[in-house]
Amino acid sequence: MMPAPTSEHPTTESVTTIRDDGSRPFLFPADARGRFARARQWSAAALIIFYLALPWIKVNGYPAVFLDLATRRFHLFGLTLAAQDLWLMFFVITGLGFSLFFVTALLGRVWCGWACPQTVFLDHVYRRIERWIDGDAMERRALSAAPLSAGKVVKRLAKHALYIAVSAAIMHLFLAYFVSIPEVWAMVRAAPGEHWGAFAFMAVSTGTLYFNFAWFREQMCLVICPYGRLQSALIDDHSLVIGYDVARGEPRGKKRAHDSRAAAPAVTGDCVDCSRCVHVCPVGIDIRQGLQMECIGCTACIDACDDVMTRLQRPRGLIRYDSQNGFAGRPTCWLRPRTILYFVLLLVGAAVTTWALSTVKPATFGITRMMGAPYVVDIGAVRNQFMLRIVNKRAVPARFMVQVDRAPADLRRIGFETPVDLPALAETVQPLILLQPRNGYTGPFKLTIGINDAEGRFHLGREVEFLGPEARLLREDERQALERK
Repeated sequence: MMPAPTSEHPTTESVTTIRDDGSRPFLFPADARGRFARARQWSAAALIIFYLALPWIKVNGYPAVFLDLATRRFHLFGLTLAAQDLWLMFFVITGLGFSLFFVTALLGRVWCGWACPQTVFLDHVYRRIERWIDGDAMERRALSAAPLSAGKVVKRLAKHALYIAVSAAIMHLFLAYFVSIPEVWAMVRAAPGEHWGAFAFMAVSTGTLYFNFAWFREQMCLVICPYGRLQSALIDDHSLVIGYDVARGEPRGKKRAHDSRAAAPAVTGDCVDCSRCVHVCPVGIDIRQGLQMECIGCTACIDACDDVMTRLQRPRGLIRYDSQNGFAGRPTCWLRPRTILYFVLLLVGAAVTTWALSTVKPATFGITRMMGAPYVVDIGAVRNQFMLRIVNKRAVPARFMVQVDRAPADLRRIGFETPVDLPALAETVQPLILLQPRNGYTGPFKLTIGINDAEGRFHLGREVEFLGPEARLLREDERQALERK
């Protein structure tokens, strides 16, 4: 029977982190040091600061990203969207999707290894805590296998207490994306019962985050995230991936001194089969077995192998960034139908997103006809009644003026005769009554009701129909009324 795959002896016959019996071996990746590790540390630090600083950075008086669910206002880097504008997010998300397709077709899983929050927080926050308390890979593996003792209990309690504290801090800042930093601080100082919904959310989300980074870890990428499975459809032999140069490295083994008694000297490749690339892999694969679904492109194996090659005074790059064609000695084509198609879709998505966002106005304007009869015939006029809703989406007070266009000169209105002043992010709902004199009424007609701001920078209009009876029937009613008199 084939032995169950482990981080020491991974195989391609099954997923590395799932044994034949369905259990999951816990991984203890060793530290990797080198140029890519340093670059990833700086990149991760910048991304973590970016993720956690957004609720603190003010743009136009509001956090850079503030999804205010209570007031249904969504502030994105100075742009304010109302609930009615959320359809625009379809274009934004589509544009981001096409961007990911293009980057993946060109550069493989660079997102997973360098920018994904799962990788960034796991490798550069939680695993650093683990290494600080439990030690290096050998010490962590020995501690895991050791029987329960006072020292082990202390280390476990300290590590998991820090895990929970960090998870709670991250989720509190995540909550600030929806309620703002001052509101989160007020909730923290208040009793849990005063904000039980937020408290329950924080408890569940903190527990989920703790479970993910303390135990689930690489299984998130393997079991839940669909991107790993999509990569096989997005990349081809020309895509940039991390791989092993088989032609240079095989056959593996340490080179032996020339034996004069042997018919020919033993020949081995540059790979000395030290398995250092396996020991540092955070998902436990052996990169020498080829491109695998579990690989997140973290570059740890590159740094580990380069370090060994440097010590042996051999050229670095036995494991490196290259295309599969490059590893096979064939030329890599960066400009190809797949990348051209994805780039065109990316441009289309960016253009549509830009256009859609450019249509966002600083106010929302809605018209509904009042319930009841669609029109009323008074003694002297035909009356239509509407409810107008004006929403100021700006973070400053604004003045709006309601106007009626394409209407008969004798049409009279009641309501909104004077400008409407609205505070920041406020709204008003008021009636507008339109009256058409009976003697000037010639039948239903269309008109436009709109609003302008005081500076005349934008106009929002809605076409409505002024309803009423047929003019012939109205005149007949008037004639009969006169005859009865």
